[in-house]
Parts: sequence; structure tokens; C-alpha cells
Amino acid sequence: MYEIYSVDHSLYCAKLRLTLRTKGLEWRDLAPPADYLSLVPTGNLPALVDGDLTLTDSEAIAEYLEEKHPAPAMLPTGLIPRAKCRELSRFHDTRLEPALRLLFANVSPATRVASEVQAAHAEITKRLSALSTLLDQSPLPRDRLWLCDCGLIVTLEWLALMETHTVLPPLHWSDTVRTYCAQMETLPQVAQELEFYRPHMREWMEGKLG
Repeated sequence: MYEIYSVDHSLYCAKLRLTLRTKGLEWRDLAPPADYLSLVPTGNLPALVDGDLTLTDSEAIAEYLEEKHPAPAMLPTGLIPRAKCRELSRFHDTRLEPALRLLFANVSPATRVASEVQAAHAEITKRLSALSTLLDQSPLPRDRLWLCDCGLIVTLEWLALMETHTVLPPLHWSDTVRTYCAQMETLPQVAQELEFYRPHMREWMEGKLG
């Protein structure tokens, strides 16, 4: 059984759990202790403990699990499909999620800065448009979960929640992105994770909104 240092509302911890669920792996969640930096010098969450190995960065952990537990595969077969899968993963981690992250300091009305929300909205709009194009061009079938889907699913959930609670002005959700979200929710491991994760998202949000 793996041990995972995590917190319930963390986006990247939810991303990792989708990989664990897909591969049918067992894990135990651990709250980061007071001396967490002595165990994980980067301070990153999640962190995976596998015997003597402690590994951080959700993408590194996912690829480690893919190599150690190759079935069911979460990277496609073939040079180009694997490259396109990794491209979409990097787009999430370096473009879409950082655009969402601009909003977290602005959820509370007491500390919200209108100009920062407007800037975040513009950045998110740009990234959602790019995501729509990437999904249209993707060779990956959507009847199963790939590594690149795990982060996207969670970030898109957060964007929808921000919009619902009017932290974020209305976004343009293309038909491609809406269809992608609906297809992902039909997958059992995605439905299971969202059932677990959504209450923690709402709890965090409501705590910030007061």
C-alpha cells in the first residue's frame, strides 16, 4: 500500500488519486506533519512514499506509477499519441492550472481585487480556447482515462465552481470542452473521485466566502 501526503482540497492530490483509482492501487492518505519539510524538502503536495522512496510532483508520481504498474495503461501506444498525451499534461500544469491559480487569493470578498480577477478571467479564457483546439486535435479516444486527463478534470471542476459562486465572471465553454467534461464523468473512477472531492472543494470555497 502506498502512503500519500495530501490535503483534502488540493487540486494536485485529486489529480494523483485519479491515477491511483484507475490503476486499482491501494493507498493511505497522510496529513503533512509539522516537520514536513524535513521529509519533503520541496514542500510539495502530494508526495508518494513507496518503501525507501519519497517522490514529489504529481506528474513525476504519475509516470512512476505508470512504469511500475503498466496495466491498465494510462499512456497510449505509439510515439505520436504518447507525445500528444504528454503535451496535454504539460499544457495543464504550465498553462491552464496556473491561470486558475490566479483566482485563489481572490475568492474571499474581503481580499478580492477586481483587476486581478479580470486579468485571471482573460488568461483563463485564452487557455480554455487553446484547450478546445488541443482536444479537437487529440488522437486519444475518450472512452478511458489517460494521464493527461487527470489534471484537466480537476481544474475544469474548479473553474466551474468559481463561476457558480460568481468569483469569476461567466466563461465561454466551447462545445468541445463541455462534451469532454461529460465524457469524462461517465468513467467510473472519475465519478468516484468527484463524489469524494466535490464536498471538499465546496467546503474550502464556503470557508473563504464566509
